[in-house]
Amino acid sequence: MNEFDKVQFWTIEKDYSGQRIDNYLISHLKGVPKSRIYRIIRKGEVRVNKGRVKAEYKLTHNDILRIPPIRVAEKEPAKDISQFSQVKQIEASIVFESNQFMVINKPSGIAVHGGSGISFGVIEAIRALRPKEKFLELVHRIDRDTSGCLLIAKRRTYLIHFQNQLRHRKMNKEYVALVNGHWPKATSRVDQALKKTERASGERVVLVDTEGKASKTNFEIIKSFAQHTLVRAKPVTGRTHQIRVHAKYVGCPLLGDDKYSDTQADRVILSQLKLKSFLLHAQKLRFTLPEDEQVMQIEAPLPAQFKRIIKMLGNE
Repeated sequence: MNEFDKVQFWTIEKDYSGQRIDNYLISHLKGVPKSRIYRIIRKGEVRVNKGRVKAEYKLTHNDILRIPPIRVAEKEPAKDISQFSQVKQIEASIVFESNQFMVINKPSGIAVHGGSGISFGVIEAIRALRPKEKFLELVHRIDRDTSGCLLIAKRRTYLIHFQNQLRHRKMNKEYVALVNGHWPKATSRVDQALKKTERASGERVVLVDTEGKASKTNFEIIKSFAQHTLVRAKPVTGRTHQIRVHAKYVGCPLLGDDKYSDTQADRVILSQLKLKSFLLHAQKLRFTLPEDEQVMQIEAPLPAQFKRIIKMLGNE
């Protein structure tokens, strides 16, 4: 027997007001195929305030939903991941939390969500750590090997507000990166379109291509070393691998970036620094809150490894 074997009545909370009923059911009826969800809506088995509705119906606060009995395949009990070392590491990385959202200083090497052979990521860990929270969703994503600010919404209204800021380029992100070579002082902005493609090996990469999507990143030099540069990157747009590809375009790819840099040529310095992946840190995140447009800026401290390598390069 599963949790959907009996008729249920759900009262819509304020946070879900305005959401389409099909999207609401897809996110709440875990394990039920989308085709089955659309079928029960179409046949009138799902009722809102005792009446039939269409899939595009937008929910209102205090709507009463009738959910019919739905048989789904029995699943194995979910694993308790709350005691995993990585989960505890993520809990220790929370830099800000309110009733509406939280910001994680995501450690490098941990994915933002599970999948493709990864049993769990940050969002699954946070859900395990906060089992009483009804809503926890990623506002955006950062690469697995990128560390730093990751914003998670605890209310749907906040998720929509934050994503609108991202869409309209009103959320400011600031990164710190260690690149190969001497960054040219005259290059403070890279304005090159980016396009996703696939290599013959099947590896997915992003390339500078005039047929791609418009992409802009502002750069500034923080500190120069003998053979490397510490730079600050402020992406204006938010394309996949944007900072990494724009840095490569300038001729200063991220040290240790095996996708966009020649790590074979760097193997000696990578071995000396004991560096297994690139150093890219989402240091600052600036956004407004929905109620009063209050501006918030969250800063995530540099990881210990990043600080260690900066110190080592400074002593060369």
